[in-house]
Amino acid sequence: MKIKWVLLAILSALVHVLSGCDRLAVLDPKGPQAQTQANVIWLSIAIMAVIVIIVCVFLVYVLAKYRDDKLPKDYEPPYIEGNHVVESIIVGVPILIVIFFSVVSVISNNKVEATPEEYKGQDPLVIYASTSDWKWHFSYPENDIETVNYLYIPTNRPLEFKLYSFGPITSFWVPQLGGQKYAMSNMVTTLHLAADESGEMMGRNANFSGKGFAENMFHVEAVSQDKFDEWVKEVKATAKPITEEKFNQLLKPGHTGQLTFTGTHLGFSPAPEGENAGHHHGSSNSDANSKGDHMEHDHKTNDGNEKPEHNHE
Repeated sequence: MKIKWVLLAILSALVHVLSGCDRLAVLDPKGPQAQTQANVIWLSIAIMAVIVIIVCVFLVYVLAKYRDDKLPKDYEPPYIEGNHVVESIIVGVPILIVIFFSVVSVISNNKVEATPEEYKGQDPLVIYASTSDWKWHFSYPENDIETVNYLYIPTNRPLEFKLYSFGPITSFWVPQLGGQKYAMSNMVTTLHLAADESGEMMGRNANFSGKGFAENMFHVEAVSQDKFDEWVKEVKATAKPITEEKFNQLLKPGHTGQLTFTGTHLGFSPAPEGENAGHHHGSSNSDANSKGDHMEHDHKTNDGNEKPEHNHE
C-alpha cells in the first residue's frame, strides 16, 4: 500500500509540474533538420522508457519472490558459479543498445550536416553569422544587407550559415531549426538549415563566452519569400549603410539593440575563409577612415541608446 501511495504522489507531482510548462523548443521543430533531431530524441526517450520499465518490473518481481520472510529460518543459499543466460543478457543487451544508437547517431548527423533532402538543387540563401562580445552580426551578401541581433529568413528555401567569431568561441543555436554549431575566430564553419513554417523563434549563443553570455541572444523571424523580398526592399529604401567606423564600435564589448544596415562588413572585414583563412579576427582596426555618417535603421531612446525592437526576456 505504501508503494501505491508513493507512486500516486509522484504521478500527481509530475502532472502538476508538466501542466505548467511550455513545449520544449527542441521538440517543436519548424524545419527538416530540427525534425530529424526531434525524432531521434523521441526515439531515445521511448527506448530508455522501455528499458526502465522492464528493469523496474524485474526488480519488483525479484524483491517480492525472493524476500527473506518467505524462506525458512535455516535457509542457506547454494553456491552458484554463474548463469550463462543471465550474463549474456546483461552484457549483450547494453552492447546492442550502444550499437543501435551509434548507427542512428551517424545516420542522423550526416543527414543534418547536409542540405535538407527536400531542398537539394535549390540555391541556398547564404548568411554570414558572426559574433562579438556580446552581439550577433548577420550579413546577407546576396541582398547586400546586414542586421545585428536579429535574423530575417525566408521559408521553404535552404539556408547556408557561415559561422565565425570576432572574439571567443561561441555557438550558433536556433533550437526550432536545428542543432548548435561552433563559431571560431580564425575559421568558418558551415551550418545548413531551413524553415518550413512562418513564425518567430529565438536563437542564442549556446557556448559560455564571458559575463555578457546570458543576454547573447537574437530574434529570428521566418516569413514567406514574398514578404522577405518586401523586407529587403524596405531596408534598402530606409536603412543607412554600415561603415567601418560603426562596425568597429559594434565590435567593442557590450550589448545593443536590433540594428539594420545596407551593405555588409565583409567588404572591409572579410570572413576568415579563402585567402583570409587563419588571419586574426579577434580584434578590430580602429584607424580606418569613415566613408560617411554611420546612421542605422533602428529605434533609439531620447538619450541616444539603442532600444531593441523585441523584448526577449
